[in-house]
Amino acid sequence: MSATEKKIVLITGATGGLGTAMCKKLYDDGYIVVANYRNEEKAKEWQANLKKEGYDIAIYYADVADFDSCGKMIQQIADDIGHVGVLVNNAGITKDGAFRKMSYENWKAVISTNLDSVFNCTRHVINYMIENGFGRIINISSVNGQRGQFGQSNYSAAKAGMHGFTKTLAMEVANKGVTVNTISPGYIGTDMVMAVKEEIRNQIIAQIPVGRLGGTEEVAYLVSFLASEHASFITGANLSINGGQHVY
Repeated sequence: MSATEKKIVLITGATGGLGTAMCKKLYDDGYIVVANYRNEEKAKEWQANLKKEGYDIAIYYADVADFDSCGKMIQQIADDIGHVGVLVNNAGITKDGAFRKMSYENWKAVISTNLDSVFNCTRHVINYMIENGFGRIINISSVNGQRGQFGQSNYSAAKAGMHGFTKTLAMEVANKGVTVNTISPGYIGTDMVMAVKEEIRNQIIAQIPVGRLGGTEEVAYLVSFLASEHASFITGANLSINGGQHVY
């Protein structure tokens, strides 16, 4: 893998709050950032807004829940730019509800988007990383995959499964120059969280020992570190970034 290709990073679910912060941080750190999207209209507006801020980021469509769609995206990136050296599996959705009322459709949608996507994207990049002796797989999980959360049996199962995947793949590729790690954020001050009623948001903050929500840029900084050469001895880890809300 060339020095340039080591710097090609693909971020799935890139147009959300966390994804945007990751794109900006990695771009600032000299990476060639490629953003995956599913909603074209939203993605083009997002891309144009970032360009005004000085961030020139390529966007590529894929339904991350679909194996072949991911394969087409990753092949197109290879043809246009080069092979992906860093993959950030960030795409995720929620469809919350008490398990006794949860539909199969809501179970399947969350498992497919949040967990199957990790296989779908990683499977299409891993062999090239192995062959060339370098790769970084960074899986964005959640504190609720570590501790559970009422109404999120689908989400928590997917996010916990993500780290099970991390641990095993990390062992399989550890001697190939490829690292695989999980990041488990707690409550982060994304637009989605900030849209919650203030009284509910204050209840959440009261449960966080450091007394505040996390910043998207704090998660992005950790992603950038794990993507770097400096993190080559860290693999199979689940790095919590939750303000002390869940410790073990």
